[in-house]
Amino acid sequence: MTQHLIAGADVGGTFTDLVILDPATGDVRLAKVPTTLSPETGGQAGGVLAALDQSATPLETLALLVHGTTTTTNAVLERKLARTGLITTMGFRDILELGRRTRPNAYGMTGTFTPIIPRDLRLEVPERMDAQGRILTPLDEDALRKNVTKLAEMGCESLVIHFLHAYANPAHELRAAEIAAEIWPTKYITCGHALLSESREYERGVTAAVNASVQPLLERYIQSLATALRDRGYQNDLLVMNGNGGMVPAASVGAEAVKTVMSGPASGVMAAVATGRRAGIPNLITYDMGGTSTDVALIRGARAPVSNEIAVEYAMPIHVPMVDVRTVGAGGGSIARVDAGGMLRVGPHSAGSSPGPICYGLGGTEPTISDANLLLGRLPASRFGTHQTKLSAIFETKIGKPLGLTPEAAAEAVIRIANTHMAGAIRMVSLSLGADPRDYALFAFGGAGPLHATALAAELGIPRVLVPARPGMTNALGCVVADLRHDSVRTVNRPLDTVDMDHVHAILAEQISTGTARINAAGITLTKTNAELSADMQFIGQTHLLRVPLPSATPTREDLQARFEAAYHARFRVNLPTIRANLVNLNTSVIGQRPEMDLSRLIDPAGRLATPTPQSTRKVWFNGWVETPVFWRDHLPLAFSLYGPAIIEQMDTTTVIHPGCTVTSDSDGNLIIEVPHV
Repeated sequence: MTQHLIAGADVGGTFTDLVILDPATGDVRLAKVPTTLSPETGGQAGGVLAALDQSATPLETLALLVHGTTTTTNAVLERKLARTGLITTMGFRDILELGRRTRPNAYGMTGTFTPIIPRDLRLEVPERMDAQGRILTPLDEDALRKNVTKLAEMGCESLVIHFLHAYANPAHELRAAEIAAEIWPTKYITCGHALLSESREYERGVTAAVNASVQPLLERYIQSLATALRDRGYQNDLLVMNGNGGMVPAASVGAEAVKTVMSGPASGVMAAVATGRRAGIPNLITYDMGGTSTDVALIRGARAPVSNEIAVEYAMPIHVPMVDVRTVGAGGGSIARVDAGGMLRVGPHSAGSSPGPICYGLGGTEPTISDANLLLGRLPASRFGTHQTKLSAIFETKIGKPLGLTPEAAAEAVIRIANTHMAGAIRMVSLSLGADPRDYALFAFGGAGPLHATALAAELGIPRVLVPARPGMTNALGCVVADLRHDSVRTVNRPLDTVDMDHVHAILAEQISTGTARINAAGITLTKTNAELSADMQFIGQTHLLRVPLPSATPTREDLQARFEAAYHARFRVNLPTIRANLVNLNTSVIGQRPEMDLSRLIDPAGRLATPTPQSTRKVWFNGWVETPVFWRDHLPLAFSLYGPAIIEQMDTTTVIHPGCTVTSDSDGNLIIEVPHV
């Protein structure tokens, strides 16, 4: 059998999605199965294998399989981590807890924080470098051996070596790793400087600690999946999505396991980039609404937003390049309630997947956003286990009576408040990045995103909504279309007027060379390889960094100064000509571009009708009950125009078209919804 198919598999909290695409013909196979976490089926691997079985695709025909995983993300958020020890500079064992003197609740004195590595597993040794990389205290090798042995005896599986100022001179960390390798019972040893050559010891330490804590978990999972795939006939390398929107071979993913955190959300953004580029809409706000939360990202010029200053949760800064995705605490399972003051609240608590919303019919008793959508006719009652009469009674009792509303008005109030929360969060994300939402289109995906997209767009003044062909499987599609990517960050941290520019040029050249070699080693067919260069800069005395794109690997001092001042003025509308600039980091992203995929057959053309014909009508609440046509998306022709109100259903989601909106389709089958200004 010829190897010609490309597959993308994404493991979500509820479902595992699979998209298999034939680059030659554009033919597509889809599969969606419940995610399984049971050890008997190999954890998440069981869902991937079940999806492949459902697709009935011989694995011998797969030329490439790319996997987006939540293994590391879930491990960090749930603190289900490998037991890890830390060796650090004398006097700095508490840096992971001291952090940046912030609080879990900005306006309260309560809150909890659990460090990645507990204090009894953080040990110190005499050694010290200064900020210029000069040795102040030599490494005490005997103390190092003693503490490494002690941590091994305490049952640690992974080891972090994190010394002060190792970014300026890694000699002590490198020597410590050599000694530890002679003693440590496993191969899991992480040096802070090797993963992140950054000056801030707290962020560098947390990143290294996360990496070491998830390494064994990720490697065991990926190895078990790779072995199962080989046993079933898959003959090529398994590739894994990184959080930066690129992918890496499974054999090397464990060394930098922390880079797979945010793998799932990153793949969704990459699918949005590819879809928007083909649709001629390069500026997008991605809106991925699931069961418990909503992920938002800003795409400018068909480029994924990548940042190396992402905090996964409070006091969890992971400073490796990742797609900049912000999370909003609202999803389909967000619970609605009337508080003691008589105010209607929606979220942040969620009904989860068990028992879930009332409409799941699994024992849920608290009204949620999904329940409100079903009660108002926006979701098909035939797909759920609870009749609308029961929902109406619960909304009347728990929401309507306390507020003096009918059940329908109560459900509408729940949706309006949820939309207001999400719109406010999207607006803040956009403005924090210097963007006006009105200049973008809203890219709505996820199981619940298209349900709320047109209302959100009207709230935000966004003129267009783009709903991709398969909104509920967008993350898996992102695995199919993603490029290869290798990111490097190197700290300089010098006033610009004193920097050795030859040293700057040498760093950039070395980063390009290393990244290109890593990309080429993957053995994947590429159309071209290019490097994107940037510098992180600040005015001396400031804390936050501003990223400045660089046109080449040999910038001049004057060019850096001019570009930084221009970027600063563009962001803050302020000129500070008398303050010196500081060059903090040099960044390089080497991107291996894969051939563009034909996405026009994600919806099977054979099922399309000549004219848009509703399969039924039902009453839907739009400030009152309106008899509304219901269309099956797979039957819609490529060229059509519909006017709201309308409901468009498909296998993986439901799209609500509000009155006054117009919806058309492009050549890939994406829905383009024009939203009137209000």
